[in-house]
Amino acid sequence: MTETFDIAIVGAGITGCAIARQLARFDLSICVVEAANDIALGASKANGGLVHAGYDPAPGTVKAQVNARGCELYGTWSQELGFLFRRTGSMVLGFNDEDRAHLEKLRQNGLANGVPELSIVGPERIHELEPRASAKATCALWCPSTGNVDPFEVAIVALENAVANGVTFMRSAPVEAIDVAGSDDKAARFTLATPAGDVRCRYLINAAGNGAADISHMAGAEEFQMVWRQGNIVVLDKEPRALMPLYPVPTPISKGVIVTGTVHGNTVITATAAVREPGDTQTYADDVNALLDGARKLVPDLDTRRVVRAFAGGRPVIQGTNDFFIGQSAVVPGLFQAAGIQSPGVASAPAIAERMEQVLRDAGVALRERADWNPIRHAPDDFDRAPLARKEELIESNPAWGQIVCRCETVPEAEIVAAIRRRPSAVSVEGVKRRCRAGMGRCQSGFCQSRVVAILARELGCDPSEVLLEDAGSWLVEGPLKGVR
Repeated sequence: MTETFDIAIVGAGITGCAIARQLARFDLSICVVEAANDIALGASKANGGLVHAGYDPAPGTVKAQVNARGCELYGTWSQELGFLFRRTGSMVLGFNDEDRAHLEKLRQNGLANGVPELSIVGPERIHELEPRASAKATCALWCPSTGNVDPFEVAIVALENAVANGVTFMRSAPVEAIDVAGSDDKAARFTLATPAGDVRCRYLINAAGNGAADISHMAGAEEFQMVWRQGNIVVLDKEPRALMPLYPVPTPISKGVIVTGTVHGNTVITATAAVREPGDTQTYADDVNALLDGARKLVPDLDTRRVVRAFAGGRPVIQGTNDFFIGQSAVVPGLFQAAGIQSPGVASAPAIAERMEQVLRDAGVALRERADWNPIRHAPDDFDRAPLARKEELIESNPAWGQIVCRCETVPEAEIVAAIRRRPSAVSVEGVKRRCRAGMGRCQSGFCQSRVVAILARELGCDPSEVLLEDAGSWLVEGPLKGVR
């Protein structure tokens, strides 16, 4: 089966989903083609969720041009799309005169990049802003505009809004080959061969994350290599009060070990930076120990025995550059690149989408806004966060709201069912987890996983042995025991 669209976007990470949402307002047929079976399963998942303000990128780089703007847009995007976003502010802690000089350089970078209200503060102000920050810190760069999100939530809700506005989502569709036809812009130029069927399109947007070099190569466009800059991340149990994001003075290749609260009250220590073999998502003891040591330097009283999860992922870095590649291919007209979107990719995503729209306009793509475009996505009920009166209303309307499946995060059966029925839907245990947090708590699915498997099997109309943890082949259940189902 072959389907034809005006635009195909390869990759359903936060970049591809943000672009899809931005372009869904226009009178175009659009398809998002994803290799995995769900949204945000690459770098967007293995991420600390910080919305960096934009003082770190060198002025004049593409990163610098989209970082501060993206951070600014998060206020509007979170209101329109109904995802959790907290503008917490952050501090880069310095411990000596050399650090202070580096903080001043960061401040000047930020001013050049359009970051508002940056200032260097002393010990008294540091501990007013974050009482748990190290008492050894002598200075800090205070940045009020920093925030945090769940990056996979942003990707999911952006694509939900895009799909509600007519965008097609193809999952489990890795691109195996790309055929490029002539230059008649009235006909499809690109044909993408995938196991889920061929996709034809007039314009192709490469937002494939760590696979972006392969897509570019298959289309006969720019040749570049991706470096797998792997990062380990540690998640701690919830705190009574979420920590403000605290950074060390950065290195030339990394922002260093960062300690931050999350929108759900956990503490995250993020992230190491080591070049490893592509696809390596293993956690390493040395890396985890480096994270814990670095975190204790910033927050000495941090109880690192409260670790509930460690995980790793790879940043999509283009070899030989530390910058984003956003623009029309200089080799293949009609192919648009959004490649090398490493940190601060999460912070920049709304502005990358905005920039891609402008790149398409500059290339002569006709963008006519649809009369029925709806930018609003109403967030589903979050039982754990709902007021008591709302909880009572929900249970009265459907008793499944009172059947708690995940005790750690207080997730009822009705919320899991809603996650499975959303469009695009959750089709795996981890897909449910990313949409409603069932399994994200202290026991890490020890209590609720079997219940989630049973609900998925019922809702998907399959046997529990067919329910996946994540991607193809990740079955959790072998079969019935002693004839009992």
